Amino acid sequence: MNLIVAADKNWAIGNRQDLLVRIPADMKMFREMTMGNVIVMGRKTLESFPGGRPLPGRTNIVMTRQENFDPKGAILVHDEEELKKELSKYDSDDIYVVGGGSIYSLLLPYCRYAYVTKLDYSYEADTWMPDLDADPDWVLKDKSEEQTCFDLIYYFTRYENQKVKPFV
Repeated sequence: MNLIVAADKNWAIGNRQDLLVRIPADMKMFREMTMGNVIVMGRKTLESFPGGRPLPGRTNIVMTRQENFDPKGAILVHDEEELKKELSKYDSDDIYVVGGGSIYSLLLPYCRYAYVTKLDYSYEADTWMPDLDADPDWVLKDKSEEQTCFDLIYYFTRYENQKVKPFV
């Protein structure tokens, strides 16, 4: 499995059910990496997408405790066991965890790579993911040259989990 996220200096990833910032190059990279693949998310992440609908061109798997939630065009799972059963149908390399905070925390140990757009700024936030720089199991493998979007500096990075746990 893989993880893909944009995170600020404090590993914040969202505020008020929205991204911290929208960077066209980051959105393009997300689209290119996930297109034709499987994306795994929580209900709130799905609801933050345009129209609250699944992203086209991908298999959308949504994990929620809400039994009556009916995301048209997405596969719904309610717990970790259901998620394991569903993900066993796919090649692990084709699976991307896309948020939010609780889903990142749950699935992080099972991800081989984390593609993180690191924002060189601290935002007001209410959602974070685990700090990969502070986790000895995760190693920064690649970091792009400095990128800019107006006055925001950011980097495309790739972390590798040295102790991936089998999920399925």
